[in-house]
This record gives sequence, C-alpha cells and structure tokens, in this order.
Amino acid sequence: MSISVAAPTVFAQTAPVRKKPNVVFILADNVGYGDMGPYGGGELRGAPTPRTDQLAREGLTFTQFLVENACTPSRAALMTGQYSIRNGLSLVALPSGPNTLPGSAYTMGKMFKDSGYATAMYGKWHLGEAPQSVPGAHGFDQFYGIPPSTSWVDAVTVPIIKMTHSVNLPEKALLDKGPWIVQSKGNGPLERVKPFTPEVRAEIDNELTEKSISFMKKESATGKPFFLYLPFSMGHAPNYPSKEFAGKSSIGQYGDKIMEGDYHVGQILDALKEMNIDNNTIVIFASDNGPWRFPVSGFGNLGSPDMGFAGPFRGEIGQSTEGSIRTFAFIRWPGHVAPNTRTNAMFSIMDWMPTLASAIGAKMPTDRPIDGVDQTALILGKSKEGNREALLTFIGPDLTAVRWKQWRFYFKDEGQTGTDFQKLEGTYANSSPMYFPKVYNIEMDPHEDLNLGGYDSELAAFAFPTIMAFVKSTKQYPIPPAPNTTNFRFGKSD
Repeated sequence: MSISVAAPTVFAQTAPVRKKPNVVFILADNVGYGDMGPYGGGELRGAPTPRTDQLAREGLTFTQFLVENACTPSRAALMTGQYSIRNGLSLVALPSGPNTLPGSAYTMGKMFKDSGYATAMYGKWHLGEAPQSVPGAHGFDQFYGIPPSTSWVDAVTVPIIKMTHSVNLPEKALLDKGPWIVQSKGNGPLERVKPFTPEVRAEIDNELTEKSISFMKKESATGKPFFLYLPFSMGHAPNYPSKEFAGKSSIGQYGDKIMEGDYHVGQILDALKEMNIDNNTIVIFASDNGPWRFPVSGFGNLGSPDMGFAGPFRGEIGQSTEGSIRTFAFIRWPGHVAPNTRTNAMFSIMDWMPTLASAIGAKMPTDRPIDGVDQTALILGKSKEGNREALLTFIGPDLTAVRWKQWRFYFKDEGQTGTDFQKLEGTYANSSPMYFPKVYNIEMDPHEDLNLGGYDSELAAFAFPTIMAFVKSTKQYPIPPAPNTTNFRFGKSD
C-alpha cells in the first residue's frame, strides 16, 4: 500500500508564511516501557527522570508506541517509513555482515534535505557502512558517531580480545584495528577520529549532546530550519555512565545511564529555549525497542543487572512479544500538540516519517510501498483512534506475529534456548512453527499468560486482511532476501 501526504495548503499572498518547524528526534536504545517516570518508572525505579517528566507535561505521551524487535530493524523502519524486511534489514546488522541499507532507500534524512533543511546525525546508525548505506548517502550533512554497522557494545571489543589472547598483537595495534569513532561531512568518506574504547563509551553521550547543541545554534543563527537526529547510547549495555553520573542512581550503572540520558534531553530542551526557538521546534523522544535482559542480566557494576524493564509486558529485544516491540515515546510541539496529554492509540515507529512529512509540507514517495501512516490528526488532538489498527512483526524472513487492536496473534512459538544458566531468550530464542496461531488479549492479559487460541482463534480473520495486503504488495514490490548470519549454504540444491 502506498500512501502519499497531501501538499501543503497554498495561502493567498496576503497571508503570512509560517516558518517550517525545526525537528529534533532523540532515540534511546533498549529502554523498556517501564523505565521512564511517566510510565511508572523513574524515581520508583531508583533512577529519577525529571526532564523526561517535564517533556511529558509539555507534550503528548504515547502508551501504545510500537517498534520492530531489534535495533537495526527499528532504525530502518524509522528512517524509511517501511517495514524493515522491505530493505533486507529485518535482523541486526553485524560488521561486514550481509544486511545493509540499499542506496535506493528513501530516508527521513533525504526527505528533510530535499525540503531545504540542514541535517545532522550524531550517534548510532546501525544500518551498514557500505558507501551507499552510510548517513551521508541518505541526506545527512554531518555525521559523528560509532561505525555505521556497529553498536555500543563494540567498545569492549579490544578488552575482550586482550583478555582472551585471541589476537597476538600489542594493545596499540589492536586499537588501531578498531572499532573507531568516525565522522563525515555530506556524502564524503568516513574519517576515523579516535578508538572506541570503554572510556570513550562512558563519555560519548556528552560528546553527542555537545555536538547537537552546537549544530542547532549554528543553524538557528542562519535562520535555516534543521533536522537533528540524536540516537544516543542511553540504555544499551554496557551502560558505562559518565563521571558526572556514576553512582547517581540506586540501581547500578543502568540507572545511572538512564539519569544521564534524561539530563541530556534536558540540555537539548534548555538550548532550544535559550535560542528562543523552542516554540517552533518539534521534539520527539523515543526508544528503538524494548529492553535487553537475559544476556546482560549480570553485566552491571557489583553484579547489578545492566538491563531495562518492560513494565507489565512480556519479553525482550529480539522477540515478537509486547515487551520487545512496545516502549516509550513523547512529542512536544508548542501551539500544535496539547500539553500534558496521553494517547492509547496505536502508533508505529514507521508512522513518524509520513507524519513529519505532513508537518513540514513534504511528500512521501509514490514509487514504493509506504507502511507508515500519517498520524497528524492524532498528535494534533483531532482524532482519538488514530489511523492505525494493525502491525506486523518480522524476524528475518518470517512473519512471526501481528497486532490487531488489543489482540496479538503469534505464528511462531518463541521459547528459550540452552539449558540451566545458559538459557537465553530474546535474540537467541528458539522459533518453532505452529499450525494455529496463539492468541492473547493484551488489555485483559498484558503479560500474555493466557493463550486464547482455542477460544478466540476466529478473531485472526480480522488480522488477515493486513497480512494479505502486505503479501499483495510484495508481488509488485518484491522484497530482497532476508539476512541470515548463521545458515550458510553452498552449491545448487534440487
């Protein structure tokens, strides 16, 4: 299904021309639904989030913000307004791995660039570092962050190699091999800045925030609208806090980093006010997916769990469960989005692109399917239900689940793998086929403990039109082979 956003209204010559709003999109990493103050976390979790609480008071809080099940898929969906599987990114990207953002993708960065915006991205891209995949190839004037195919955990690569004696090289040579913090201007080459070490990891969000504020001040002085994408490290293990926040929370380094991230959000809000542009700036703060739990449960300091909290929902990053794909989101836009409001309407991470296109008077492409929907009426308070009632979830090549209203239908059974202390779920869960879908009502049963498949399986009929519409779209717009990092096949099969 292809959705195009209507062109902006043409006013008479005597009408004042409204300046396009600036847009700041801050993306946390693996922060769960129950971590932030407005969702029952914050101070109750031992990690107060006063600036996020302020953001909620000044804007709209989403209680059904739905994402994809891992970092790369969610970021691909955010940037393209499409399900990640349409661009071959339905699994987490690995360095030198097969899945990378195609050059033909039309991204949010390109949309803002085409609309006359100055664009910058600071932090984690995670959509591949092939020349056609990097931020500069997709509309961003400036980029500074970790390598575009890696994540925050790669800061411990060299220490692990040293500890295990995996490579017989001195530390200086190991650091030179990488990973490194990189930067680029426009579509220029990636330039190495410094090794990405645990010490750099601890202070990286300070750097990213400082660069963000500098960018906003520079562009504000020119009068040119700007789009700032700030996917910082808050929430992703290892959550090494900066010196200023080490020990601030009462739950260990994960809580310290939550408090630090909250502080950085406040710095962005304060900078906008200082520049006197906060009333014409859309600020969005969200998480890319639910918490990473079992693999990092003991990685915190003094044995504390370096992991988030999914609130009342089941599961973690890597699964199709509600706790994996449901997390927090806020939007603040003074004069447009009513303050101190909440919505329980379904809102997908894919919906941001067409919604922001409407806000800035841009058009979405019509030469490809767009799975996101324009939710302008919802965020402006003109609709209570919004424009979405269903969402598909994919893992690799498989459609594993679908949400339809308050119902969840599973087509794969995801269970723990391993034994005893090595039992793992999330990214490492076992996925087994089923002949009939499991059915849960997440309003009656938020933790998904009661399978109603034998009782309410007929309700799947309401979800199948969404599935069939997607299948039909793949006939006109074939999807690329899904990535696979474990199943290597050679030779010709019959």
